[in-house]
Parts: sequence; C-alpha cells; structure tokens
Amino acid sequence: MDNLVTYILVLSLVLVLSPYLSKFFRLPTAPIEIIIGSILGYVGLISVGKGGNHYFDLIAEVGFLYLMFLAGLEISLKSIDKMPKEHISQAIIFLLILPTLSLFIGYFILDANLIVIIALPLISVGLLATLSKEHGKSTQWISIALLIGALGEVLSITTLTIIEFVAEVGLSMALLSKLLWLLVFILIILLLYYLFCLIFWWYPELKIVMMPHLDNKDQDLRLAMGIFFIMIAIMHLLHFDLAFGAFIAGLFISTFFHHKKELEEKMSSFGFGFLVPLFFIHVGASFDYSYFVESIGTATEILTVMIIIRLLSSLSLVRLIGFKESILVALALSMPLTLLVAVATVGYHHEMITQHYYYAIILASLLEVIVSMIGIKYLIKRKKH
Repeated sequence: MDNLVTYILVLSLVLVLSPYLSKFFRLPTAPIEIIIGSILGYVGLISVGKGGNHYFDLIAEVGFLYLMFLAGLEISLKSIDKMPKEHISQAIIFLLILPTLSLFIGYFILDANLIVIIALPLISVGLLATLSKEHGKSTQWISIALLIGALGEVLSITTLTIIEFVAEVGLSMALLSKLLWLLVFILIILLLYYLFCLIFWWYPELKIVMMPHLDNKDQDLRLAMGIFFIMIAIMHLLHFDLAFGAFIAGLFISTFFHHKKELEEKMSSFGFGFLVPLFFIHVGASFDYSYFVESIGTATEILTVMIIIRLLSSLSLVRLIGFKESILVALALSMPLTLLVAVATVGYHHEMITQHYYYAIILASLLEVIVSMIGIKYLIKRKKH
C-alpha cells in the first residue's frame, strides 16, 4: 500500500477512536493520543523526521502553532488588566519562586546540565487550552493558571529565543544585535496594542465592520486565520520563535474581538478535532523506544523536580485560592510539553546536551503530561465527592 495512503488511514482511525479510548480509560484525549502515537511509531506504521512523511511533519507543526494560537485565544489582555491586583502580584511571586528553585535544585543539588536547568521552570499554556475547554476558563484555578501561564509563556519563549541566539552566534556582538531586535519587536507589539486600544476606543464600530454579528461569509474566521499566518510569516522573517507569533495572534483576537463569542468555539472545534490531535500523535511518534531504558532514570528525575518546584511555588497561592486549588494550578502548569521539546532540540542540535539528555527531556515531557492530566482528573473527582 502507498505510504501516504497508510498515513491517512492510520491517522484517520486514531482521530475517530481516541475520544472513545479516552472515555474507556478515563483519561484526557491528549495523553491517549501521545501514547497511541508512540505505539504506532514503535511498530513502524508511522514515523517522523528524516525517515517519515513530510506532510505529516508539516501538518503536526501547523497543529503545534495552532495550539499556541488557541492558547492565546484563551487569554485577553484586557481581562488581565481587570483582574484583582492581588491575583497579578501572586502570579508574579509564583514566577519569581519557580526559576529560583530551579536554579538552586538544578545547579546545587543535581549538578545538572545548563539546558536541563533552563528546561525546569519553563511554562507553556498550550495544553492549558485543553483543560480550559474541558473545565471552563471561568473556573478559579483555570483562570489563575491561565494568568500565570500567559506571563510565564512570554518569559519562557523569550528565554528560549535567547538560548537559540546564544547557540547560533555565541557570546558576541552578533548576540547583542539579535537581543536588540528582540527588544525592539516586543516594544513594537506593546505600541501596537495601545494604538489599537486607542483606535477601537474612538471607532468601536470598526470591530463590527471587521467581524460583523450577522456574518454569512465567515469574515471572523478569515480575519483570525489571516492574522495567525501573518504573525507566523513575520516571526519567520525575523528568525524568532514561530510559536511566539501564533500566541500573539491569539492574544490579539481575544483582546480586541471578544464580542464575537462563537469565533473561539469555531476555531477551538477545528483545532481540537483535527490539527491538535495530529500534533500529539506526532509527539508520541517522535520518541525512540531504543533509548527508553537508558533515559528513564534521568527522565523520572527531571519529571519529579519539575513537579516538586511547581508544587512548592504554588504554596504562594494558598492564601488566595486554597490548598487543593493551588495543587491543581501547579499540575496545570506542569505540562510545558512543546517548550521542553523545543529546548531539547535546540540543545541537541547545537551540541549543548548529549543524546541521552535529549531523549530524557523528551520522555520527561511526555510523562509529565500523562502524570499531570491523571493527577488533575483525580483531584477534581475527589473535590466533587
């Protein structure tokens, strides 16, 4: 059978069956799809990278970027502005404690590699979008996790971008030039935010013109997808992280076009029904089982430290939302899957880590999703009873 036909049939079956398997095993669909992907990769039905299918790799990359876009859609900068100051201050305290603990445990206790120390405090809101869809973003622990996640995501992607710069050009004048470009880009984004706030304040009807309430031409979807791809193109031209651009595009839509409530549902259904599952399957298929035994010990160590430092950091939230809710926030922020894969890839490609550590970080990122998702499900079940 033709290789492409095999991929289409296998992936179609996984897309159809994974929700049923999720119900049967009482697990969220994300870890189910990762596990299925790893099994399919192991038996040779699908593969990624050089020996794999180019179209599968490409659509999985789009799925990852779309997941980051959906994560941005979950957060509105205006709603962050309106959040109680205490919530924002506690989120900042959490984000200060997390890297401090990472540095202390990673450097002084574990004597870990620099890339591993950088990986420990990374935060991504990508998988938070799946939790938000399941539990509702108005849920207290979800809203706090999204707030911390949004701030942490920006800091994490900025850190990852700087690491890429250092790996590419070293500690030189070229690095200073790249950092200045990054700073200019962030300042331009902030300037555009305030400019659009001003424009839409003076001309509020412009929002309705761009995204009308009665829309039989899908203008909302066209505009959103246009902004999504334009931001990715800009990031590609600037040689910045594409995920950052996708995340900013989602933030822009949720901040300025919040009147179009059904748009988020449209985009979310398309993403979680098609593109995002393909990304999760691809992540599972990327793991090489021949390194499993060799890297499981290091992966477990990384996984344990990552969860512990988040649990300790979440103690700063106990007074605000209670102990159980704080644990839920810690677990929700313990799934920086995409950023862990990204930092491991950057480190390995630039010979900053060995193959052993590369697969250990990849395995830790997969296990962390499964452990955190199961932990959240268990705590919510106990909470209801």
